[in-house]
Amino acid sequence: MNEDRLRLLTRDLRTDFPRSPRETLGGYVIAARILDKCRAHLLGCNGEYNFDCLMDMRFFSFTGIGADALRQQVATGADDGEMAEWITRNARSRPRIEIIRWNNEMREMTLSDLPDEAQEFMEEYIVRHVPRNRPIYRWFDVYDLEEQRI
Repeated sequence: MNEDRLRLLTRDLRTDFPRSPRETLGGYVIAARILDKCRAHLLGCNGEYNFDCLMDMRFFSFTGIGADALRQQVATGADDGEMAEWITRNARSRPRIEIIRWNNEMREMTLSDLPDEAQEFMEEYIVRHVPRNRPIYRWFDVYDLEEQRI
């Protein structure tokens, strides 16, 4: 692990937030957030944020990239640009429109579109983490409201 380089790139998620799930990296939503969580996980400063959670699994499933493979690449100290190139090279080959459709599907997903297990988790999570009286229209809103982006 290139700890020195990794340390320069890592957000301390005990005091800061990962990027919004809406932000793209390598052309994919969720990817920048996954990268932030993975870096923090490797350095033990991920706080309450989990790498390879249900959201991350959607990305891994769609791209065909494994969590372990991504973790190994992140550990090299690759910066955002290098990680974007790595994702592009290692993701399942798809027409660009399929990636765009998937991104839009993720952006538009409502809580009721989530699997039952995730809906049950969100019931508790929202009460604990989202400011009261803030409407949630999309799944990503939960994180952007909690992390004060909207």
